Amino acid sequence: MELIEKSGGIEGFVKKAQKNSYFSSSKRNTLLLTYFIGVIIFIESSITSLIAGAVGKPLCDKQEIPHAKLAFVCDSTSAPISSLIVLNGWGALLLGLISTQITQGMISGDSIDILIKAVSYNFYAISALAVTFLTIWFNIDIAYMKDAKLYPHHRLATIKNEKSMFYMLLPILFMIVSVFVFLYLTGDGNMLKGSGSSSIFYTMIATLFFMFLFYIPTKNMSIKTFLKTCTLGAKKLFPIAAILLFAFAIGKVTTELKTGLYLASLASDNLNVIFLAGVIFLLSSLISFSTGTSWGTFSIMIPVAVPMAVGMDANVALAIGAVISGGVFGDHCSPISDTTIISSMASDCEVIEHVKTQLPYALISGVIAFILFIIFSSIS
Repeated sequence: MELIEKSGGIEGFVKKAQKNSYFSSSKRNTLLLTYFIGVIIFIESSITSLIAGAVGKPLCDKQEIPHAKLAFVCDSTSAPISSLIVLNGWGALLLGLISTQITQGMISGDSIDILIKAVSYNFYAISALAVTFLTIWFNIDIAYMKDAKLYPHHRLATIKNEKSMFYMLLPILFMIVSVFVFLYLTGDGNMLKGSGSSSIFYTMIATLFFMFLFYIPTKNMSIKTFLKTCTLGAKKLFPIAAILLFAFAIGKVTTELKTGLYLASLASDNLNVIFLAGVIFLLSSLISFSTGTSWGTFSIMIPVAVPMAVGMDANVALAIGAVISGGVFGDHCSPISDTTIISSMASDCEVIEHVKTQLPYALISGVIAFILFIIFSSIS
């Protein structure tokens, strides 16, 4: 992502979108453009918000759309889509946490198969994307969104040293295709049996090599700039690596203490298994809202939720899906979440205004997700 940003491909994509008269012809089309950018660029939630905000803001000013509504669309597509299409860091983290549970003998099976099943139960992300689309299509303004601020119209920004958008699109496309190729190779011809973590690792190496062969010969950047940018990107990844390290440590401790099994023994006497996924969803939401991090919530809750589901003979994938949904829901509502702040910044909207205007929509999606967890618990 550091290389893509440095290449100018993002700016080229922004400029191309701004020149398209269709997307600036109505409020609905402008917000739909922002929405689909959020869906297409799923590799990192923060960069999704930044690109969607950069493209959408000048067009929203032209259509007199409040920046709070733009921030809502940016935020509602960033983490939800990143947690659904897990060919990214989210997938790497979740695969690691699930693999730890398998290694420790809590569950059995293939980690990537379990992850795919769990993601299919990510009801909050699915409902948030649906609610956001319907809000755009029918121009639904509720609660604080009715009184959202309008900002003065500005001319479309001129981007200097414009580069081709293909400097962004081709590496992303290559990366997506490579994941499936390496899943096929590591699975000996069966993608579902491929090693998820190894595939992502090989994909990143292959993509970096592809970008080197793409950027250097086309004189987009020098070898020195390429290597320096790679180093900067690696430094930014260090906090994520630290989170993973401590997440595995927490998982090991909670497993050794049998925290999940203990909670399951308490819950089995007082909690009907039908409500287990719903309770996990609410607890994960509370932790995520309080801490402002969905990743931290996954690290805390998966080592607890999996043994609870095993102890109560419940659907493990559904329990993991509840953790993912709760983590995204709480993160979505939290004023201290990085995606909340970045969406506000990218849309030039005050954080508090963004939180207030977005919260009613998030709560609607949260209620839908909770009901779905109850329904699916009763039939699985």
